[in-house]
Amino acid sequence: MGKLDGKKVAIIATDGFEEVELLSPKEALQKEGAEVTVLSPNEGSIRAWKSKEWGLNVDVDRDVSQAEAEDYDALMLPGGVINADHLRVNEDAVRVVSEFFDANKPVAAICHAPWALIEAGAVKGRRMTSYHTLKTDLTNAGAQWVDEPAVVDGNLLTSRAPPDLPAFNEKMIDLFARGARRQGLHAEPEIDEEAGLETTGAPYAGQPRSGLSPTQNAHADEGEPVAGVEPLKKEPALRRPKKQHPSGPPPASRGTTQRYAQRRPPPKRGR
Repeated sequence: MGKLDGKKVAIIATDGFEEVELLSPKEALQKEGAEVTVLSPNEGSIRAWKSKEWGLNVDVDRDVSQAEAEDYDALMLPGGVINADHLRVNEDAVRVVSEFFDANKPVAAICHAPWALIEAGAVKGRRMTSYHTLKTDLTNAGAQWVDEPAVVDGNLLTSRAPPDLPAFNEKMIDLFARGARRQGLHAEPEIDEEAGLETTGAPYAGQPRSGLSPTQNAHADEGEPVAGVEPLKKEPALRRPKKQHPSGPPPASRGTTQRYAQRRPPPKRGR
């Protein structure tokens, strides 16, 4: 029995994806029982880029313009300069990526794939990595870029390049399995072993959320939307009742309140 039995995972790619960055994660997902669907703006098949030349063709299962995040449990984005550059300007691809973050579903992206995350507005305040040439792009978009093999921040996993695929695949399987439980597909709650706190559901203000950066925790406490975290519900502030005059409202005198009348200067006497 696989960790992802019955789970549906989408992969978005187009011509020029890095061959190993799609085939290796796809194989790992299927080995754990996931049903993998390749989405693309292209019909029929897409062609891989392998190192310095064109590689294999991969069949497209569905047009990305017809896809919605609600049809899947998780999303995987392979890299490749040509692929990532085309996807980040494709409205349907960016829309689907945005829907996954809006629904707090897990997303894994490697190499140049974070370009699409920037277009989806999903990187601000996140700790993440990528191919080194994207460092400035991600930093300018508000991310905290780090040079590590695989980085998990909330519902997002990012990785640098093909040599990091073993770590990427391992963390992707774990993230997608945890993400399935967070979406209510499993009954058991998640426990943060270090903090000893249950992480399923909406935490209270000030409680650390497992897998989130300090910046994201602060945003969540303030009620701001953070991918992977259910926003806190703030109770409306109580209004103090207005003080009542002990004998009721002050009487009016010729259209002027008594208090105002008391402040009027005495009339001048004639000489």
